[in-house]
Amino acid sequence: MTVRPLLSSTPAAQGVDAAGVLAFLDALDAAPDIEPHSLMILRHGRLVASGWWAPYTAERPHLLYSISKSFTAAAAGIAAAEGLIRLDDPVISYFPEFEADITDPRSRAMLVRHVASMASGHESDTLFAARELDRENLVRGFLLIPPARDPGTVFAYNQPATFTLSAIVQKASGRSLTEYLRPRLLDPLGIGDVGWLRDRSGRELGFSGLHATTDAVARLGELYLRGGVWEGERLLPEWWVAEATRAQIETAGDRPGEDWQRGYGFKFWMSRHGYRGDGAFGQFCLVLPEQDAVIATTGDTWNMQAVLNLVWEHLVPAFRPAPLTGGEAADAALAARLAGLTLSPAAGKPAPPERAQAWSAAAFTPDGGVCAQLPKLTAIDLAPGADGWTLTLTEDGHPLRVRFGEAGWTVTEEPVPTAVSGGWSDADTLVVDVAFLETPHHLDVTCSLKDRTFKASWRTEPLHGLPLRAMRAPRASA
Repeated sequence: MTVRPLLSSTPAAQGVDAAGVLAFLDALDAAPDIEPHSLMILRHGRLVASGWWAPYTAERPHLLYSISKSFTAAAAGIAAAEGLIRLDDPVISYFPEFEADITDPRSRAMLVRHVASMASGHESDTLFAARELDRENLVRGFLLIPPARDPGTVFAYNQPATFTLSAIVQKASGRSLTEYLRPRLLDPLGIGDVGWLRDRSGRELGFSGLHATTDAVARLGELYLRGGVWEGERLLPEWWVAEATRAQIETAGDRPGEDWQRGYGFKFWMSRHGYRGDGAFGQFCLVLPEQDAVIATTGDTWNMQAVLNLVWEHLVPAFRPAPLTGGEAADAALAARLAGLTLSPAAGKPAPPERAQAWSAAAFTPDGGVCAQLPKLTAIDLAPGADGWTLTLTEDGHPLRVRFGEAGWTVTEEPVPTAVSGGWSDADTLVVDVAFLETPHHLDVTCSLKDRTFKASWRTEPLHGLPLRAMRAPRASA
């Protein structure tokens, strides 16, 4: 499939103050707990700013976590338009094989619109409980948990609710989510192939696990901003866009004023400005109808509210009502800044010459006998090469080899895309940062030659519990 690039423009021509975008980039760089990976800004249907912090790149897919839900919702909207599903159908009506098992009246009263809006009647996430009840079929496990409240009366961010919505679409269409979405949404939008993690039965997770580019996120946001129409072709029903992007249920909680307390639609959150899809650790699809703008970001942070605060502080005021005159210098400065974005590599010195032989072919075992966050990571080995060093991480008997040099990031594509930086902090200590490039996550590794031990910890711990060798986007062949 030939992907047509988004139409582009200078910021000033679309009424965007480049100085505000530069201030946003400055604020991101100054925030110690935010690591940005990408940024795309569209205004009036034109791409006015885009950049990726090296070693992340534009063409590389990124794990989007819960932005996956917004793509699942699009599939549901299309299925509704095609008459395959109806929002006011009972969920159980799509799973007659569970009819005898699901006896709770509230479970039986749950409608498709309730699982679409996280209003199943449960008061908390049921993911682990549902898996315990049925490890082979998450829908059945979910429906076996009696809701504490009537469906439609209470919000709970509940992963199996979205999984159930995705399962309804897959069952009604007879196709996987990606198969269903490819000709109806992904190809017409210019997104093309994506990777999506699957459960034991082979179904895409729906609530998470989608790997796609930042460009894909921006295109989905732009489609919703345009009421479901892309380049003159209607891809989503107009009524669906309106319903998905308004508050279907209140989300009151213990964080008043924050952007998670303003209501929830069909897999979109309401925000101080507009609405958004978001994913853990800083994946955002922000749609701002009043500003006629879309902002897409990826990153790695626990403090997602801080990212939104910076958007509201710097980017929203940068959207002006008319084109700006005399903005050429600021536009040029922004373009140069975006072209040179990079993450600082981990600090480290070259291998100490006096200990070079000792470090060659050095082997390490976990400090304390077990690696707390990765208990199956049992050994790390080090070996020199012509262009740097190879670090072999052995997890559950499977070796994963990554490389690093003496300066900057060293990128390895196979078997898992990684970028590694670091070096020696002293003659007896090696410290490296392993970035898994198709996810938000970094693994920090420290090896002690004196003790022949290592420590390894996630900077932000992945939510899917995958082995290191699977920390990448699923490929089509999978």
